[in-house]
Amino acid sequence: MANQYDVIIIGAGTGGYPTAIRAAQLGLKAAVIERQKTLGGTCLNWGCIPTKALLEHAHALKIAQGAKEWGLVLGPDPPRIDMNQVQTRKDKIVTVLTRGVEYLFKKNGIDWIKGSGRLAGPGKVEVTGGETQLLTARQIVVATGSSALSVPGIDLDRKRIITSDEAIFMREVPKSIVVMGSGPIGVEFATVFKRFGSDVTIVELLPHLVPLEDETISVELEKAFKKQGIKFHTSTTVTAARAKADGVDLDMKMPDGSTQILSAEYLLVATGRGPVTAGLGAGEAGLKLEKGYVWVDGQFRTSVPDVSAIGDVITFGTPGHLQLAHLSTAEGIALAERLAGKPFHAINYDQVPKCTYCDPEIGSVGLTEKQAVERGYDVRIGTFPFGVLGRARIANETDGLVKIVADKKYDEVLGVHMIGPRSTELVAEATLALRLESTVEELIRTIHAHPTMSEAIGEAAHATHGAAIHA
Repeated sequence: MANQYDVIIIGAGTGGYPTAIRAAQLGLKAAVIERQKTLGGTCLNWGCIPTKALLEHAHALKIAQGAKEWGLVLGPDPPRIDMNQVQTRKDKIVTVLTRGVEYLFKKNGIDWIKGSGRLAGPGKVEVTGGETQLLTARQIVVATGSSALSVPGIDLDRKRIITSDEAIFMREVPKSIVVMGSGPIGVEFATVFKRFGSDVTIVELLPHLVPLEDETISVELEKAFKKQGIKFHTSTTVTAARAKADGVDLDMKMPDGSTQILSAEYLLVATGRGPVTAGLGAGEAGLKLEKGYVWVDGQFRTSVPDVSAIGDVITFGTPGHLQLAHLSTAEGIALAERLAGKPFHAINYDQVPKCTYCDPEIGSVGLTEKQAVERGYDVRIGTFPFGVLGRARIANETDGLVKIVADKKYDEVLGVHMIGPRSTELVAEATLALRLESTVEELIRTIHAHPTMSEAIGEAAHATHGAAIHA
């Protein structure tokens, strides 16, 4: 029957749509329920892709602003950004990619059911938002993702006090903006707006920027942001924010306990994201929820038989599940293979790469130095600066370093952390090294082409053994 499927996925983001594709490849009849006008979820429509498009424009402007050094002959006026053209190009990129997902659905025989899905009993999903219909399936997957959150005392008006959802659509460069939170979203938008010409201030509750990164990386980013003129306050709490017609006033509690008022045209709240479960019927269906997140076991099974969940919406019952598009995709593929009767390939969550596209870029995978020590390893560290490399000099991208965290006893690579040019690409080598349980010696013996940015990884490996060639 038309409304019967082997698997129904609720949500067509970077977790949901790859789950459907892999399931279809393995012979399952799959449907995806999505209420947005396009497929791809947050990542393709409001997150990863649009923000990285803005960052690429910021990089292009950086090159243009250094035209004299590069030998570029431009017009008599200083280079500036045209936000209307930026938005046009960004939207074009998003459209190409979302239509690409539609093509993949057609190619693989996947049904896109337009509307909102609600769990309606064992093996049943009700779809509303148009003509109400009831679908049935042997297996149901919840992949509803996450949405931007604020914090107590900060009311989003979506005009002056905004989130990334609004920031990606701005058609004017703010004169000034305060970014609350210095995770990936916060520091990426700080990079964009500072390069576009805004006065930017970051306010972070914890002692360092990008607090989930290795502390060495955080300190390097702070130095780079100071050079760029991006201001920041760490160990600082925003206690209140008041939107006005022409801006926002913030009350801040400073590290010494004093209070300050900070004013700007906009406040961008980038303090995290929360699970999307409203309207899902999770509680009525019996799903175990923890702080709104759907609890799953190590194979993504929920507390309800034949209902699984993946991506930003899940928790394993312990904090720290990363909300990353590529992790959602990996979870979806592993789950689809299990649902199709294939062996389950568990994900090692110590080997999930993290990428932050600020300037300079950050790429990291594995344990930080602090985490390795806390787990009882006798660690040794090797670092190497990008600025020594010929390729970095050629590109005029000399900030940053690569840091390797290794186990002294067995020489195993435990973590690789980098900040600098192409770090979000270079982290793939580091991820493979961890996946293959590589030793530092194996990284040393891996020939890194010259001149490339990747030489920094090889040199950091040499440094871990106390024998860097170019330092």
